[in-house]
Amino acid sequence: MTLTLVLVSLISGFGSSFQYGYNVSVINSPAPYMQDFYSKTYFKRHGVPMDSSFQTLLWSLTVSMFPLGGFFGSLMVWPLVNNCGRKGTLLINNLFSIVAALLMGTSELAKTFEVIIFSRLLMGIYAGLASNVVPMFLGEASPKNLRGATGIVPQLFITVGILVAQILGLDVILGNAKGWPVLLGLTGIPSLIQLLTLPFFPESPRYLLIQKGNEEQARQALQKLRGCDDVDDELEEISLEDWSEKEEGHLATLILCTFRGLRWQLASIIVMMMGQQLSGVNAVFYYADRIFQSAGVESKNVQYVTVSIGASNVVMTLLAVLIVESLGRRILLLAGFGLCSVSCAVLTLALNLQTTVSWMSHLSIVCVVVYITGHAIGASPVPFVMITEMFLQSSRPAAFMVGGAVHWLCNFTVGLVFLYMEAGLGPYSFLIFCAICVTTLVYIFFIVPETKNKTFMEIHRIMGRKNKVGIQEDEELEAVRAIPGGQEWKKDIFSGDL
Repeated sequence: MTLTLVLVSLISGFGSSFQYGYNVSVINSPAPYMQDFYSKTYFKRHGVPMDSSFQTLLWSLTVSMFPLGGFFGSLMVWPLVNNCGRKGTLLINNLFSIVAALLMGTSELAKTFEVIIFSRLLMGIYAGLASNVVPMFLGEASPKNLRGATGIVPQLFITVGILVAQILGLDVILGNAKGWPVLLGLTGIPSLIQLLTLPFFPESPRYLLIQKGNEEQARQALQKLRGCDDVDDELEEISLEDWSEKEEGHLATLILCTFRGLRWQLASIIVMMMGQQLSGVNAVFYYADRIFQSAGVESKNVQYVTVSIGASNVVMTLLAVLIVESLGRRILLLAGFGLCSVSCAVLTLALNLQTTVSWMSHLSIVCVVVYITGHAIGASPVPFVMITEMFLQSSRPAAFMVGGAVHWLCNFTVGLVFLYMEAGLGPYSFLIFCAICVTTLVYIFFIVPETKNKTFMEIHRIMGRKNKVGIQEDEELEAVRAIPGGQEWKKDIFSGDL
């Protein structure tokens, strides 16, 4: 791990992923004060009080614009990363955040709540791009023995963003009538830092070599990222990947969905992304407050308990960063969804019996902690790592576009239907989430391979066997690798003379 790679990971994570988490949580604490601002602004304009149903609609839009914007942002991944590069896309993306921060920070002064709703859409677009481009960028910039750890760094910064928003949103800090515009406007600071610092670091070497065809710039980028001059072996590995997929070109999303050679990869990311968002994480956080209150925590102290949950989420995700290269991706996925399955099942029982059995409320708290642990070590961070690793350069942007769209659509769907599920099923809602976790677990066990410490081409061959394609291609690649004078062959590959 070189200093350059560490700085690239930190700047990308803090400047982009951090804000995803921050904006997921930032409006929770000041919600009553923001709704009061909506009502007062409406009354000053029209001279009559705002109807309660209209206020509910406005607040629903404020909340739902973020995941909806995330979906739109995911649809922008493929064209932007192919034309502007990974680093270039992150730099352009900062404009969404800075504009949104200025609008939200001045909304009270301007006496307009419409800009808050519009800014939430902009921040959603920002988060949709960031949640896909950062893991792609770091995965392509990292050596194979660190790819899992750096791939989880974005999720770590998401959890840090959630925690910081929870802390700053406390009543005694900024979660009050005077502080909420500042709380919303702070989201522009990480973007400004990234905009000023990221240009001094290299672009993805794979993008420079495979998509731009610039071997010299790719070599320079690798040398900076690896901290050494001898990067010939890694350049050769990238060139073999380039040669293997020249016939495919840059796969568009519709072609990706019908391409037989990527059938199981595509199915796998869809299943993992659906499992990630439909596994009940939002429901657990929704129930957390009442669970702690039933265990005897006073209402005024619940916000501090929520912060402690956020802190445990950060610690568990940091643990995932530390162990993913030793245990592997598959083990973390199975353990994560397994813990979520068990905790959802037990939580259903505990919530139903807590009024008759006194210690069941404490068991509910244990279930929440176990669930958060499972989601933090596997279900949340690892699927994005797998998208990076299961696809080659030509199909990776389209794969992130599909995975991101599924991620945000499922996020939006859960937010839309969960209140109706909770009203109709109550605690039994968690049985549905348990079934989804078990289904995802079974799929991963039988289909998803271990990708730890493997090159992109090695993973491609493993999945090629599942798709029953690529055997001839494997033989041709091994023949190229075995030919003496590999550097001369590599130059021929770049020039197209092969």
